[in-house]
Amino acid sequence: MAIPIGRFRKEGTAAPKPPWLKVKAPGSPDYMATHNIVKGLRLHTVCEEARCPNIGECWSHATATFMIMGDLCTRKCHFCSVKKGTVEEGLSESLQPLDPLEPERVGRAVRDLKLKHAVITSVDRDDQPNNGADHFAKTVAAIHYHAPDCRIELLIPDLQGNLDDLAIIMATGIDVLNHNVETVPRLYRKVRPGAGYIRSLTILKTAKELAPSVLTKSGIMVGLGETKDEVLALMDDLRASNVDIMTIGQYLRPSERQLPVREFVTPEEFKEYEEEGLARGFSFVESGPLVRSSYHAWKHTVESPR
Repeated sequence: MAIPIGRFRKEGTAAPKPPWLKVKAPGSPDYMATHNIVKGLRLHTVCEEARCPNIGECWSHATATFMIMGDLCTRKCHFCSVKKGTVEEGLSESLQPLDPLEPERVGRAVRDLKLKHAVITSVDRDDQPNNGADHFAKTVAAIHYHAPDCRIELLIPDLQGNLDDLAIIMATGIDVLNHNVETVPRLYRKVRPGAGYIRSLTILKTAKELAPSVLTKSGIMVGLGETKDEVLALMDDLRASNVDIMTIGQYLRPSERQLPVREFVTPEEFKEYEEEGLARGFSFVESGPLVRSSYHAWKHTVESPR
């Protein structure tokens, strides 16, 4: 019987983070400059909303992942700290209409930060017509206008599986289409209720069919109780869906409201995953304890042949 990778511990028990997960607190002048631009333009970033451990490094290098369509999500993923816009969750916040000026502000932020590679993601907005695909398209157009030389990566939700909405996004002239499968199929109900593994694979495969020159990308978290064999099988599924780039990072519990960490995967095991992924034909594999979807994203396009 396969056993979970890394250092297993009982469900719900706490354990100190290993030394390889410790990061320096943010606060450099470049970090503050990025912070001021983002706040001045009233933008949300997934760096903050998801409590990313790399915020200090990325913001110090004038790199940020912008999160559009507000800061309330219509899904109930159990790994994510982004606020949920649902009454049954007991939250007072209610979903707001999309801000028609947000795409313009994102474009200006990309220009002001002098980004060479911009990553745009969003909350799930299942309440919106075409799942927000038009809003993504307007944001891409604004970046093309204000920063025409900037590469654009979109990290999109599953669009409830609507391939017509996906076609709107793939027609925008982006460089990378990212959609994360997040975890192995066995853990989907526990980790991603409301999502579907096959649905996500279909989004990725169709994206490549719609725009063959666009790099496709997907990522997972490890440390949720998956086995190594399950991760390798997931790699095979992604390659069968013509995914070019894969990211693999350690799941870190954002707060007591999310799922506990089941194991801390060692740097050596992450290196093994990188080697396994490259052997399977991915053009780039970013695998490490602190890796997130947009970590070192600019490298993925430079080092990945189209």
